[in-house]
Parts: sequence; structure tokens; C-alpha cells
Amino acid sequence: MKIKKYIAAALIGISAATASAALPSVHLNDLDGKDVDTAVVGTEGKPVIVSFFATWCKPCMRELTAINQVYDDWQDETGVELVAVSIDKAQDADKVRSLIASHDWPYKVLLDDNSELARSVGVQAVPHVLLLDGAGNVVYSHSGYQDGAEAELYEKVKALK
Repeated sequence: MKIKKYIAAALIGISAATASAALPSVHLNDLDGKDVDTAVVGTEGKPVIVSFFATWCKPCMRELTAINQVYDDWQDETGVELVAVSIDKAQDADKVRSLIASHDWPYKVLLDDNSELARSVGVQAVPHVLLLDGAGNVVYSHSGYQDGAEAELYEKVKALK
């Protein structure tokens, strides 16, 4: 029984730490091969949603598609940007490109093919969303997706305005 309490306390501590820290400096490539230092993501004064996904993850596809349907409105109202971070392996980079193109998603996409960023921020399963304030601090973290969950995410975004 004590072990369960210890594990629960440790997980709460990890979540609390993740929910107040900035993204670590991890160098990832975007779809064009450009190097992006994740430490600067979300530091330009506007909120940023970081959505960890994989091409094989059906809930990830539903979440990114649902957000895409309201993304223009979200951007108009809050200036929010979504950065989609693929955890697919390096050999699947073409699958990621094809998926993004086939859905016509306007998101910036980063390739975390070794899951270095995902591990460093405690992502254990996808989909997983982080919300960064305009200073780059993680202010919200959520794992999993159920239809309609994007409304709660947007409320979190609007609270940053």
C-alpha cells in the first residue's frame, strides 16, 4: 500500500514540475530539415500548443483534425500557434510528411525521432499536449484525447490572454 502512495506522490511531483518548467533545449528538425532548438519554442509572447503525436495513433489524428477545424478562429482570437511533434522513427519521416500534406494541416511540425524531447518532458503516451505561455513556460499538460477535449484546451489558451 505504501508503494502505491509513493508512486502516486512521485507522479504528482513529476506532473507539477513539468507544468511549470520551460521546454528543455533539444535540437529537432522540422519537415524541411531545418534545426529547431525547442528551448525557444513559445518564447515569442504568444501561447503555443505542443502536440505530441504519431502517424499510427488514431486519437492523435482525431485531436489534430478537430483542432484544425477551429484553428483559424483560435489564431484570430489569441494568436496561438500549434507545434506538432512527431515521435515516429526517423525511417518514417516520409510518412509524417505525407500525413501532414494529406490533411492539409497548417501546423509547424518537428520530428522527435528518438523521442528525446518527449522523454525529457515526461510524455509517456500519445496524444499528449503541452500548453506554453508566451514566455515558454509549460502551464498545462494533458495526455490522451476524447472527442470535444479541444474545447477545454482552448479555454486554457484563452486564460493566457
